[in-house]
Amino acid sequence: MGKKEKEADNEPPPLNLNIGVMGHVDSGKTSLVKALSTTLSTASLDRAPQSQARGITLDLGFSSFRAPLPEHLEGDGDLQFTLVDCPGHASLIRTIIGGAQIIDAMVLVVDIIKGVQPQTAECLVIGEITTHDLIIALNKVDQISEEERPAAIETATKKLRRQLQSSKFRDAPVVACAACVGGEKVAAVGRSELKSESIGLDELVATLRKRARVPKRDTDGPFFFAIDHCFPIRGQGTVVTGTALRGQCRVGDSVELPALGLEKKVKSMQMFRRPAKAIR
Repeated sequence: MGKKEKEADNEPPPLNLNIGVMGHVDSGKTSLVKALSTTLSTASLDRAPQSQARGITLDLGFSSFRAPLPEHLEGDGDLQFTLVDCPGHASLIRTIIGGAQIIDAMVLVVDIIKGVQPQTAECLVIGEITTHDLIIALNKVDQISEEERPAAIETATKKLRRQLQSSKFRDAPVVACAACVGGEKVAAVGRSELKSESIGLDELVATLRKRARVPKRDTDGPFFFAIDHCFPIRGQGTVVTGTALRGQCRVGDSVELPALGLEKKVKSMQMFRRPAKAIR
């Protein structure tokens, strides 16, 4: 048994929460995800060549970071936030809805200069259906001078409150922030040399921790796994990435792929590059 496997055996599993990061195209979603994340999946930060060429998110991206478990939650492990970076373009609404189906809470990213835009409103409708918890990230505050920033944040927050008055998110917390990694398009092509100091991310993480709740999971039903990506790795076989929606699965279990009429044995598992014995 290798060192990583021994560490995985002794390490208590984290409490994982799936956070959907949504908003209008070019509101800074991917930049925000990039600034928050410490571990990236094989599909994250617009790695697809098409996303890099167009400078926008075209597919769901997955990354994560960990934080200490807040006092109101019991357990020995950390709190892990899995960030689901959703596209913001209207033509990709099906992909956005697919991401919304696996989230426990939503971070709605709003450009402080442009305010609520068409896809912002669509994301609010999706949020009304899929989640009870919403945090608004009022992004790109660095584009406003420090002297004018407090008044601009107050004005934008009041406007958002009026627009959300008839929704269940009328009391959603608003966190002013700026990822400051050069904007959505720069983040998409990975030009990390343009990074600068972020604003308000500590408050955003603190708000996520404060509102964290143990999610309801159906671990007794048949195992149901939503596959996001599938690819071969030499010496390992076929690798699939995705989210467990129901039931549980352990290393050594057999799983069925109904669309292909195949049954395969699970050889190994990882959760953001850390070995795992089971998922649920």
